[in-house]
Amino acid sequence: MGEQRTGRWARWLPAGYSLLLTLLITAPLLRPGYLLIRDAVSTPRSYPTDAALGLGDAAPRAVPQDGLLAALSTVVDGGLLVKIILLAALWAAGYGAAALTRDLLRAPLAAQLVAVTLALWNPYVAERLLQGHWSLLTGYAALPWTILATVRLRAAARGSVADWAALAGCLAAAGLTPTGSLLAGATALAVAGRRKFAGVLLVAVLSCAPWLTATAVSGVAAEPSDPAGVAAFAARAEPGLATVGSLAGLGGIWNADAVPGSRTGPLAVLATALLLVIVLLGVRRVAAADGDPERTRARRILLGMAGAAVVLPALAATPAGLAAMEWLVVEVPGAGLLRDTQKFVALAVPGYVLCAAAACTALPRRMKSRRQTPENSPDHAEPEKSHTPPRAALPNRWAPALAALFIGALVLPLPDLAWGVGGQLRAVHYPDSWQETAGRVDGPGDIAVLPGGMFRRFPYSGSAPVLDPAPRMLPRDVLQTGALPVAGRTVTGEGVRARRAEEVLLSGGPPADLAALGVGWVLVERDTPGPRGDSAITLAQLEPVHDTGDLALYRVPEVTTRPEPGHRALVVGAHILWAALLAAPLLAIGRRRRPRDPKA
Repeated sequence: MGEQRTGRWARWLPAGYSLLLTLLITAPLLRPGYLLIRDAVSTPRSYPTDAALGLGDAAPRAVPQDGLLAALSTVVDGGLLVKIILLAALWAAGYGAAALTRDLLRAPLAAQLVAVTLALWNPYVAERLLQGHWSLLTGYAALPWTILATVRLRAAARGSVADWAALAGCLAAAGLTPTGSLLAGATALAVAGRRKFAGVLLVAVLSCAPWLTATAVSGVAAEPSDPAGVAAFAARAEPGLATVGSLAGLGGIWNADAVPGSRTGPLAVLATALLLVIVLLGVRRVAAADGDPERTRARRILLGMAGAAVVLPALAATPAGLAAMEWLVVEVPGAGLLRDTQKFVALAVPGYVLCAAAACTALPRRMKSRRQTPENSPDHAEPEKSHTPPRAALPNRWAPALAALFIGALVLPLPDLAWGVGGQLRAVHYPDSWQETAGRVDGPGDIAVLPGGMFRRFPYSGSAPVLDPAPRMLPRDVLQTGALPVAGRTVTGEGVRARRAEEVLLSGGPPADLAALGVGWVLVERDTPGPRGDSAITLAQLEPVHDTGDLALYRVPEVTTRPEPGHRALVVGAHILWAALLAAPLLAIGRRRRPRDPKA
């Protein structure tokens, strides 16, 4: 009974510790309000528009994320949904790291806590939170669980329904965004090897069904991405670190404004050095054979992936790498998804957590082996006077102390990850005018917005620029150019129709030109800076519908109604398939617990 209680304690303590770190990181978001920072836009309610399903003019970068929120926000507040997903993702990332080390390394409890700390308390998590990539972190969180599910499939001759369902659920959860699909899919295929490659590939492709289908039927992939985005989104060298050093320290995001303050000075060098020392101490133990060939193989693959996840993005940031990436995004449809190379550093984290956990026991073993010189070894001592402890005793004695030391070395150089990354991640409140305006959009036509551009600085949104919430707030498609201002330059997007509509407004063109583009509404956001040009000339010719002071809605007369996309039902079906894969583990658990027929 005592051993059983100890086993339960060892299993649930990492889960509780992961929850504690998650709450420490996200505490300001627990207040009422909405996540609104840079690329993260949560709203009370969103709608299943063409853009939400990936059928708009721009690439389906937020698919099936936007479709899921549009479906669920009809019954649950959209801001609450985003918070739940983000908290669950961070918790799963930390607890998954503990489960990974427990299964592949048989790590003791103290070592599992180190793994939890490294998985959550690192620059990658901080920078992606500040960039607003909450849904990318679901893909990050799915990595350890995807690895474990794939290892179990390899170990079985054919794999049970529950094993395949677990893998499907992991890949679907990661597939909340296309990048998450790539991260988890590449990991699963690498671990699967030839033995289960075909089946894993099929499940991975099915989990990508929403954005693959939307890309195929919308024709957006045929448009080449702007090659200027390659240099703009390349990994960046942080102060005191070369690009490869920044990436090895799990930092180096392209946006210098989306980093915690501790990564802008000497602490970044110290944090990277301490992290790499901890990782290197465990490399030998992770790579060593331990009598279980499947687990040994998986660990070695994760080590190789960790090295590749650091080296390849660093090479992509060199002049030759930039040239190769520019060719790729121009010549290969859909390759623009790869231009933010730093996000693939997530693939290094599973290998890192294994090494950090292994270091907790590998270092004491090395200390022991050095003390046991031939003249002092037990073989040369008298049996009755030998007090040398068993082989496992020394690691177990020192592992908790080393784990505490390692946890401090990981946490202390990055103190501002706590409390919403130094208070930057917080809940905001939208003015009631947004809901009032949304209720007045009751006719045909898409919506054009002023001022021009996709980013806003509202009085309530803080100092960082944020994506315009209009596309998720309003019940019609909001035209967006996809243009991204990065480091003083503008990376053009795929929204050709949106660019034309914006040009008409800024040049003071006639309303008929807007109507011909399918624009039935114009929303003016007055409390944010941005280009407005001669739009007053055009607005004077439109019908005012609603004005709240900060927002003004106009109707465009005689709009040309655009036909509904012919493949909408197919894309909706792909979303339903993805949702079924996401729920597959729950269905498998229900089937497993179903009582058997006693006559069988």
